[in-house]
Amino acid sequence: MKGSLFVGYKPLFVSSNNYLMRIKREMKADSAGFSGTLDPFATGVLVIATGGLSKLFNYLDLEPKRYKAVLWLGAKSETLDIEGIKEVEEMPPFDIQKIQDAVSVLKDVTKIVPPKYSAKRINGKRAYELARANQEVELKECNISVFESTFISYSHPFVTFEVSVSKGTYVRTLGSMVAETLGVCGSLSFLERLSEGKFRYDGKKALDIKECLNIKENVYKKDKTDIICGKKVSLEDFAIQDDGIYYLDRGDSFSIIEIKEQKIIYKLNNIEI
Repeated sequence: MKGSLFVGYKPLFVSSNNYLMRIKREMKADSAGFSGTLDPFATGVLVIATGGLSKLFNYLDLEPKRYKAVLWLGAKSETLDIEGIKEVEEMPPFDIQKIQDAVSVLKDVTKIVPPKYSAKRINGKRAYELARANQEVELKECNISVFESTFISYSHPFVTFEVSVSKGTYVRTLGSMVAETLGVCGSLSFLERLSEGKFRYDGKKALDIKECLNIKENVYKKDKTDIICGKKVSLEDFAIQDDGIYYLDRGDSFSIIEIKEQKIIYKLNNIEI
């Protein structure tokens, strides 16, 4: 199965799935997948894989995720973003130091409750589906990490900040927490994902698979056709024999194996680049 791995840039007000469909048509790909979903109102980085490479996401280091956000102070929205704004409350400007302090305390956040308008599942249904049907939505608190929070600018009533966070962090919720610290309501008017791990957008260039994977490379010292055919192979024939997951490079294709308790397990095999 041939495939390619690259960084895409999702435009505003397009769902991640619709953007992926565009990519598939453009590349005439039979299958494709992407890294963590972006909200329709958000824009930015999606790591995209086509063909057999869509199985690689478990072996990519996609953290931390970095975002640039603009918080609209006084904007009331059930979705916590610009798509659901119902009312805007006018208020006098804040002291800039208070704004900076409110953004700074995000670094101390370790738990959040996901927005009810999110893709989290409740009894098999998406939370946003229940919310749109006016059904009660109760989401459990989840653990997150905020590695960095940076104040960028303040032009009343808009606060621009950047955060570097773990997977599963809802920046909409972080924005509402900044507003809450200031004693007001607030919703995001803009959200851009700048990067996922080391992946940033630089045109849809094919990425070097070996450089992208966060696993070691191993070498099979005998006939490589054994690996291509998925034959049973001996541990003694590998350069590294310690337990772990390894990449095997064959030039125009590759395999991923796991060594566990002196056994060889094929995780992915004969994937053409």
